[in-house]
Amino acid sequence: MKKNRGKLLVIVATFGLALYFLFPTYQSYMFEKEISTLTGDDSTKYVADNEVSMRDAKGKRIKLGLDLQGGMRVVMEVNVLKMLEQIAKNKDDQFALVMSDVAKEAQTSDESIISIFQRAFDAKQIRLSRYYGSLREDNDRILSRLQDETDKAVDRAMEIIRNRVDQYGVSEPAIQKQGGRRIIVELPGVSKEAEVRQLLQGTALLEFKLMKDPDIIYKTMEAVDKYLAGKGYNDSTGSSDTTTKAASQTNTLSALTSKSDTGASAIDDAQKTPEQLKKEHPFLFLARPNQQGTGEAYVSENDKDKVLQILARPDVQKLLPSDLAFFFSSKHLFISEGVKYFGLFGLKKTPELTGSVIVDAQATIDPSFNQPIVTMEMNNEGSREWARITGANVNKRMAIVLDDAVFSAPKINGKITGGRSQIEGMENIDEARLLEIILKAGALPAPVEIMEQRSVGPSLGEDSISAGTNSVLMALGLILAFMILYYRTGGFVANIALFINTLFIFSILAAFGGTLTLPGIAGIVLTIGMAVDANVLIFERIREEFATHKTLRASIDAGYDKAFSAIFDSNITTLFSGIVLFQFGTGPIQGFALTLMMGVTANLFTAIVITRVVFDIMVDRGTTEINFG
Repeated sequence: MKKNRGKLLVIVATFGLALYFLFPTYQSYMFEKEISTLTGDDSTKYVADNEVSMRDAKGKRIKLGLDLQGGMRVVMEVNVLKMLEQIAKNKDDQFALVMSDVAKEAQTSDESIISIFQRAFDAKQIRLSRYYGSLREDNDRILSRLQDETDKAVDRAMEIIRNRVDQYGVSEPAIQKQGGRRIIVELPGVSKEAEVRQLLQGTALLEFKLMKDPDIIYKTMEAVDKYLAGKGYNDSTGSSDTTTKAASQTNTLSALTSKSDTGASAIDDAQKTPEQLKKEHPFLFLARPNQQGTGEAYVSENDKDKVLQILARPDVQKLLPSDLAFFFSSKHLFISEGVKYFGLFGLKKTPELTGSVIVDAQATIDPSFNQPIVTMEMNNEGSREWARITGANVNKRMAIVLDDAVFSAPKINGKITGGRSQIEGMENIDEARLLEIILKAGALPAPVEIMEQRSVGPSLGEDSISAGTNSVLMALGLILAFMILYYRTGGFVANIALFINTLFIFSILAAFGGTLTLPGIAGIVLTIGMAVDANVLIFERIREEFATHKTLRASIDAGYDKAFSAIFDSNITTLFSGIVLFQFGTGPIQGFALTLMMGVTANLFTAIVITRVVFDIMVDRGTTEINFG
């Protein structure tokens, strides 16, 4: 008994530690069970009274994977090519042609973007210093720096996505890198797909841009309109909503032409049919200037793509002032006869200030107008610049642009000091909170594209849990029955070790914040079989020693000693296999490998140490016969 005292202390301590790590899981289960029995005010009061304990238990419990809990799985790819385009300088047509070739090859190749990028520039015999770095730098040095930038872009994108997900409030998310450009995000319990897509993809490029003078905007739009009319531009797709609104079209066009035409011209336009107006004013028929002269135009949701196509034409681009660009509003401004209308704003291309100066953001309700807003706080440098910009542009409009969409374009009434500003234009407080998260978490270094998206319903998760639980119980039941029927007393001891082994696996999962998945349950079932296999080897060796008429203690000692090498070898090789699967596998394979490694580690302890101590104690207490079948 004395020689096993140290082992007994280790076993008791390990068992106590396992229960300690598993207690939050039990506690969280009891909280959820209690809440399910309460309704109305009782449920609210119970949550309020136990909020801290519930949050603590939920954070430390065994985490369930997406396949068991339901939610969303999103595979994202960081567009490092777009980032390379953004940081280039002196871009010209030749650069655009090379980047187009790189983009085409990257779509069908698994090779790194930098390798394709290098080959494309070498083929054209173009020095990279023409677009990146200084003229004295050689290609190798520039490529090394660009490779470092792309690696950092993916890693930074992972951290920013993690920050956004954490602030969004998703419990137990899984975010991991796959390959050189892809990021896998698993969000258990999430159901708002559109909201999550915006959360993950939003680059959060915040810019403050001054609105051009309304007269310049109107004259530019009129120049585009006259140019298209002279070219005989015809929208072959038709305009589904505008042809039925002849009166409003005529009034809009009259309001515009009255700024530069005679009253007779305005009257003539008012008397024309929609078809005539569409032919004579192909652009102004789609983009209708505000009659108040504030500078923006209105475009129906059905005509947005047509307007964008017109403005993107190279010949039309030449008509626009070099410092003017058009941007749509992020949301529709109003609805007329069931059709949504968006604002079209003419803004300066160069932003006055960017979101890099934002240090804090807060979603709240504007008490004056009862509308959701996001207030922003700038750093010292931003505060100084903001005061200078607003002071120099009083009575002008400043557009707040996020990811090339205008959220609002308020008028500057006076110099703004203190570095505080606000964004309007959100439909509800949830949208404002989402914008707050994106601004606080930071801007993505490069655009990310969602390559794959899958949703798992909670009912499917419940079915998976039920199926997994049944498989574990069935495996346990069959093995327990076999061990007791075949190995008698030895089998009973092995079954105790098996229960402890399973307990250790779940406690290790809880202790290290692992996630239990359906493949992980399969790993546990496999581990149960391997745990019994170790005891079978030991018991068969003991039976062989009994056959040579050795004493009980001598047979047990010899059985464990001779079986140890076989047990150790099989478990270590399995452990190495699990490490390889975990290192190079993804998703379900990693879940399987994780529980398999935990099970193998626990198995070596329970099969060799715990059962041996039990048999030693039985012999020390005078037992002369133990039935091993």
